[in-house]
Amino acid sequence: MKVIVTDKIADKGIELLKKEGYEVNEAWDIPKDELPKIVGDYDAIVIRSATKVKGNLLEAAKNLKVVGRAGIGLDNVDLKKCEERGITVRNTPNATTDTVAELALAFMFALARKVVKGTTTLRKGEWAKKQLKGLELGGKTLGIVGCGRIGSALARKCHALGMKIVGCRRRGEINEACVDQCEINDVFTNADYLSLHLPLTPETKHIINKDAIAKMKDGVFIINCARGGTIDENALYEAIKSGKVAGAALDVWEKEPVELESSKKLLELENVIGSPHIGAMTAEGQERAGIQVAEAVIEELKKL
Repeated sequence: MKVIVTDKIADKGIELLKKEGYEVNEAWDIPKDELPKIVGDYDAIVIRSATKVKGNLLEAAKNLKVVGRAGIGLDNVDLKKCEERGITVRNTPNATTDTVAELALAFMFALARKVVKGTTTLRKGEWAKKQLKGLELGGKTLGIVGCGRIGSALARKCHALGMKIVGCRRRGEINEACVDQCEINDVFTNADYLSLHLPLTPETKHIINKDAIAKMKDGVFIINCARGGTIDENALYEAIKSGKVAGAALDVWEKEPVELESSKKLLELENVIGSPHIGAMTAEGQERAGIQVAEAVIEELKKL
């Protein structure tokens, strides 16, 4: 059988696929718009976030039987079309759980202690000590919108720091003793720090908007290591400018790479810090994701 890997994964994952005797095309350097021309002969495709298994690519993948996503989010896969065609889709929900949760926590510390401003002022030759009085996380309330695997991992870490945790999830119960599960509006009104851990769906698009922000405490900090589009960037900009929101840390953006004026405006604000969608990007997390996606693809191909 033939497997095409269109986004780079850990070498150990590639080795596992080859060890099974599959013909593996390491095709991550091929431009994405060229993939429909070559994908038709492959039984499985292994992707991360850059490849969209939708539209022309999915239509051209005539022999496709398995999609392996090294990572959690599946918004770059047309799940309905795959189901209609009997294509199995597997992801690696556990591979980067702590990886993303640690970035969210790092952002919380950086916002609380003004780490970025401290660095940038030093580089300018300034000694801005009096401008850098920070806050402690202990004793504060963390609100988690989307308390699944990653949200729960963040909750455990923050509980250990002495934070109170309130959270909600779209479906089902939260299985963390340290989290006080409540309605989303109660999360908004109680949080000193608000962290999002949601996929981007029609129901979650701009879940943080002008009305939601109005319900929050004055001086709240907002962290998003989930998906761009879950925050209305223009509403967030206005709330930070007014002082309603004390600061924000964003790893994800409405359009990536950053192109929208709303994103660029946010990055002009001193109390906004960010990164280019690196939530899952640790050596350990990427190795786990590569191994686990290869194992999943092998498992599904062996069923055929």
